Amino acid sequence: MSIPLLEYAPLSQNHRVAGFEIPGDEQPRIYTTENLLAASDMDMLIMAAYRQVFNEQQMLSSHRQRFLESQLRVGQITVRDFIRGLFLCDSFRRLTYDSNNNYRFVEICIQRILGRNVYSDREKLAWSIVLATKGLQGLIDDLINTEEYLSNFGYNTVPYQRRRILPQRAQGELPFARMARYGEDYRDKLPLPSRVIRPIPTGMFYEFERFTFSDFMNRADWTTSLGLVGATVGMALLLMLFYGANNLIGG
Repeated sequence: MSIPLLEYAPLSQNHRVAGFEIPGDEQPRIYTTENLLAASDMDMLIMAAYRQVFNEQQMLSSHRQRFLESQLRVGQITVRDFIRGLFLCDSFRRLTYDSNNNYRFVEICIQRILGRNVYSDREKLAWSIVLATKGLQGLIDDLINTEEYLSNFGYNTVPYQRRRILPQRAQGELPFARMARYGEDYRDKLPLPSRVIRPIPTGMFYEFERFTFSDFMNRADWTTSLGLVGATVGMALLLMLFYGANNLIGG
């Protein structure tokens, strides 16, 4: 018996009602199979689906799902099925699911599937429970089967970020495509830049560190330095004595 979805209340009505603003350059372009006029339009729709699921930072030829693309082109599957297949492919699992905790992964899926940000931590918790009990496929299926998805995108439209530009605000929300695909906990596990952990060969100053005389005096190995100075001076005296003796013998 599956656990019912935890109830949560929306914190804003912006994504739930139709807007009256006039579409402009800031509004997202809608890609749907209902108004395809040429073969190139299908190519643009497929690329828009990849951008929505993977974001431009992860759009590589090795991540393409050519079998799903061919099915979409001949009408065997809908855009909704194509989006579902991209979320369940191995590339998305490795790049996004494996590198996040459940809460961050749920947030990413809501942004890219429903086209909006999460309402609250309670909504994150609700869908995290679905992910923990039903797995990745169960979460994607439940999100795509929601009334919110079907009423906004249906079967033929690529999801997009809804109501990003609001007329009562001077600046719109940050596009989801510009957000990192992993959370802070995963980011902190990444190796530090080489200039922080790798000193220069002398061992006295780090790379790009500013030179100061006080640090030089404190860090210098004076024992070794005095030994080198003494050896240099002794060698110079020996050379002077040697050349002096030769001049006396020659004279």
